[in-house]
Amino acid sequence: EPCSYNTGHRAAVQLANNALLQASGYPHQLPGQCLATFAAPVHSSSSSFQRSVEARAAETTGKTSYDVYVNEPKALKEGEEKHVISVFVADEAGLINRVAGVFARRGANIESLAVGLTADKALFTIVVTGVANTVSNLVKQLSKLVKVRYVEDITKGDRIEREMLLLKLGAPPGPARTEVLQLAQIFRARVVDVSETTLTLCVSGDPGKCAAMCKVMSKFGVVELTRTGRVCLLRGIRALEPSSVGEGARRPAAPAAVAAPAAAKGEYGVYGEDDAELAGVWEVDNILDPVFEEGSDFEAHTLNIEVQDVPGVLNQVTGVFARRGYNVQSLAVGPSEREGMSRIVMVVPGSQPAIAKLVRQLEKLVFVENVEDLTAMPFVNRELMLVKVRCTSSQRGELRDLAAIFRAQVLDVSLNTMTIEILGKQDKMKALTDLLEPYGILEIARTGRVAVARESGVDSKFLEQRQSQRIY
Repeated sequence: EPCSYNTGHRAAVQLANNALLQASGYPHQLPGQCLATFAAPVHSSSSSFQRSVEARAAETTGKTSYDVYVNEPKALKEGEEKHVISVFVADEAGLINRVAGVFARRGANIESLAVGLTADKALFTIVVTGVANTVSNLVKQLSKLVKVRYVEDITKGDRIEREMLLLKLGAPPGPARTEVLQLAQIFRARVVDVSETTLTLCVSGDPGKCAAMCKVMSKFGVVELTRTGRVCLLRGIRALEPSSVGEGARRPAAPAAVAAPAAAKGEYGVYGEDDAELAGVWEVDNILDPVFEEGSDFEAHTLNIEVQDVPGVLNQVTGVFARRGYNVQSLAVGPSEREGMSRIVMVVPGSQPAIAKLVRQLEKLVFVENVEDLTAMPFVNRELMLVKVRCTSSQRGELRDLAAIFRAQVLDVSLNTMTIEILGKQDKMKALTDLLEPYGILEIARTGRVAVARESGVDSKFLEQRQSQRIY
């Protein structure tokens, strides 16, 4: 007779019995009516019966059974490793799209991307997984792009790595919020927004620290996660550019060419160009500016784009901006709160109708899941910057006091340098770098801007556009 079990138990028993029969060499599967032959007795309780079936199936198949879906990290394939590539270029329109196209054409999936952009230069820090020969080929192809200053694989170098994330958690007032605040103190995270149902945290550190915090906080329910890419600086006096070691991180002047006969005033050389028009990539020093400064009549719009984690998706997104001549002021790419998804945060100047049309074009892409313009709503945005400053032993105390005023952290100290990490908005970074310039700034590495909407609805810029109560 048919067994008196519910449908779920019957299916579980059938899977277990089929596995046992295959292990014993029996070639056929049992029909549903004969499940009781290999199962536990009918009179056993449902919970103990289910545990016995799961245990027997696990022993047969050699796998651990779970009552929920568990995401287990997978090890890299043999010979693969994560490589950190630093690319410094003289910036121009469409350059981000060409850099992303090098990886897309070769099927390489970018794990994280941090771009520090200014009006005339950019520093890319790219993390990509692959074998040594494949990554070496990518480095060679990147060095062939126009206006590329240098490309270097700094995976084996002694470096400082930092990244930042904004984490919005579902933590209503009560024991859950208290526990979240206690864990935030352990990870040295900062609370940047509080609402009735959510709590938004900002934390910076090495990739392991950020991953550990995401794992610990996941039990409270991650509403939204925005993560920057990795930024790296070599420790000590060494700079990212090999030829600039010991020279203040500035590229030495180009070797003088053989003297040519002087041309008369107003005449041009054999190529029909004046010397003033021959300025090349070697004329740009490799010290990145702390902020993007460019006069524009349009408002900068912050776009939050969620995409599927597939090779070439960044090339498709940046191609929409490049084909229409938009100048991207900030770009940050990192994993999202959902498995298999990534989040791209871009800052683009433009009018409201033009940006609305651009959003519709982005939504038509196959691998784009969601596009949101955060400009017209209250949102919190942060950036991360690493600054390497020249200092003597007598100046360390002064620099440490300056860093404490801006809530910055000292990451590395050598005989004649100090590396400082600062987290905040552009105005804060600009103020600190202005104070550090007299000491001598050797290098600057910046991430792009990351942003999430404020659930509390409180924002200084947003409140300035609203009427306040008059006091008579």
